[in-house]
Amino acid sequence: MRYLFVVVAALSVLAFCACDRPTEVVTPAAPNTVVVTPVPGPAGAQGAQGAQGVTEKGATGATGATGAEGAQGAQGEQGNKGNQGNQGNPGGN
Repeated sequence: MRYLFVVVAALSVLAFCACDRPTEVVTPAAPNTVVVTPVPGPAGAQGAQGAQGVTEKGATGATGATGAEGAQGAQGEQGNKGNQGNQGNPGGN
């Protein structure tokens, strides 16, 4: 309890000292200079029409090279087994 009063007294002294600040005088910045730009005049006369472009057809390109041979196909599946044949006729004596 004895130290509590010492701590409270020290904190109160620090708090009162922090509030006693001198006020700072802030001078406002100089106002911006206004730059006046001239307004453009009226539009001039329209220029002459351009010349017609060339419309001739270009040359045909060269024929391409023959493609490479394709890969060999896969082996086919084995076929189904045929039906058994009919019994032959008996021979004559």
